[in-house]
Amino acid sequence: MTDATAVRAPDATEVAPQLTYEVAMPEPASHLFVVTLYARGWRDPHLDLKMAAWTPGSYLLREYARHVQDLSATVAGRPATGQKLGKNHWQIAIGKEGASDVAIRYRVYANDLTVRTNHLDATHGYFNPAALLMFVPGWEQQPARITIRPPAGWQISTPLPAVQGAANTFIAADFDTLVDSPFEIGTHRTFEFEAGGKPHELAIWGQGNANPEQIVADTQKLIETEAEIFGGLPYDRYLFLLHLSGSGYGGLEHKNACSLNYPRLGFRARDKYNRFMQLVAHEFFHLWNVKRIRPKELETFDYERENYTTALWFCEGTTSYYDAIIPLRAGVYDAKTCLENLSKDISRYFATPGRAVQPLGESSFDAWIKLYRRDAFSDNNQISYYLKGELVSFQLDLLARSRSDNQRSLDNVMRALWEQFGRDEIGFTTDELETLIATAIGTDLSDFFARYVRGLDELPLDDYLAPFGLKLRPVLDDDPAPYLGLKVVNEGGKNIIKFVDASSPAGKVGFDAGDELLAVAGLRATADRLSDRLKDFQPGAAIAVTVFHQDELVEHRVTLAEPQPSGYKIAAIAEPTDDQIRLCRGWLGVEPNQL
Repeated sequence: MTDATAVRAPDATEVAPQLTYEVAMPEPASHLFVVTLYARGWRDPHLDLKMAAWTPGSYLLREYARHVQDLSATVAGRPATGQKLGKNHWQIAIGKEGASDVAIRYRVYANDLTVRTNHLDATHGYFNPAALLMFVPGWEQQPARITIRPPAGWQISTPLPAVQGAANTFIAADFDTLVDSPFEIGTHRTFEFEAGGKPHELAIWGQGNANPEQIVADTQKLIETEAEIFGGLPYDRYLFLLHLSGSGYGGLEHKNACSLNYPRLGFRARDKYNRFMQLVAHEFFHLWNVKRIRPKELETFDYERENYTTALWFCEGTTSYYDAIIPLRAGVYDAKTCLENLSKDISRYFATPGRAVQPLGESSFDAWIKLYRRDAFSDNNQISYYLKGELVSFQLDLLARSRSDNQRSLDNVMRALWEQFGRDEIGFTTDELETLIATAIGTDLSDFFARYVRGLDELPLDDYLAPFGLKLRPVLDDDPAPYLGLKVVNEGGKNIIKFVDASSPAGKVGFDAGDELLAVAGLRATADRLSDRLKDFQPGAAIAVTVFHQDELVEHRVTLAEPQPSGYKIAAIAEPTDDQIRLCRGWLGVEPNQL
């Protein structure tokens, strides 16, 4: 190679090297996976290796290479030299031409228990292949085997098929498939079940109050409800991996599996259990929406850099809308609970000033630098594409239903996307997505997308709820406090300002997140009593608020504003018409007056 950083593309006629990974964990308590990559029959004078910087479904460059250490290599059994050419790029010197067997060994530190990283301790080893296994540039389309060397007594759960006759060995058709196949290795419990005529496995690691039988029964309902939308299940076998942790929360979708992280004691209270089932419904829905129905920009992954798209609002937001609706359809919870969950999300939306600053499409595009990198000002200048995308999808579903007497819905959109793009895994463009949605719903939506996806118009949720005999009702306390615009929490005995609404009275006079609140109108103020203290004043009153700003005593003069709603609730109107009753029944299964 004349250019040390160049990667040779394989010739279609040449015999590909055999790639085999071996993952061992000889000292699990050390949090170090030991990985060996064997490339048998390598012919070039150099072997390049790279590590992915991110994993699909989590749109942030996480720089997995930072956890790699102790890399060494042998060629034909003899030590080989290598050099690092970039943050995630290594090159091994092979020597003279001719087939050689190459072995590259390295260790990866794994002590981050999330659905998108790796975790190894004395009880289990969990890994996402993107975060653990290097790839050979140019050979990503070659099949690869992966052999696990677990400690005695540990078992293995993964969506990859096992290699017959080879202990603890699995096969991936290509690197994309490998990346999309998480591994759980350890002392977890497994529960086999059937749904939709297909085999499934639930693997649970960790201690807690989860009831596996109840989870399996309700998951079966979710599976069958979602499969009904698309006309069946597009896999041979599916795996649910559940980690019970102290306070973690999250999920990551895969083509034939999902990883879930949930608080270990979050299953007994009904509202917390319902939240978990929404998480299951969300990640399972992704096996269609985003894993197979996906934007053109995500049709082929570049694992080393950002893959930009403006369509994450549909990938994640529409999925978020369905995770509220699917448990209702499946009978996991009732219509009142469904509307309560939607109301919570609507309340979060209206409590986020950034909705008037960042368009939804831009939120999708900027996921790589904003959504996962929040700071104290984030709520002022950004809106989650999950949250607003959910409410835009909510409006689309209600629009379709109200104009067709429930004969059309967002389900028609999903089925059309599946048939046109998902079944053959062809990526859609933004124009194709918007055109298909409009066609499936049966109306021109150019103005809709201009206003609510590319623009900053407020979502008129009441207009979409009205045909169903419902309305959005602001929730005000019986004795509301004037609005100041600060969120304050107690940290170690200090009352710390965590957020300042930039458009509020406090935001206009210079308060900063991180300031320590001391007094209101000359009297001590605390996080838990601030609201009560403000009730001593009327809107329009000018008061002194004292803080420590970077250890300097500062007094701000601020004029209080009118009280703000503490939230919003979807409620029934007083006297719905017969048409409204019929539409509501067709959507939620109940009449407005039953809510």
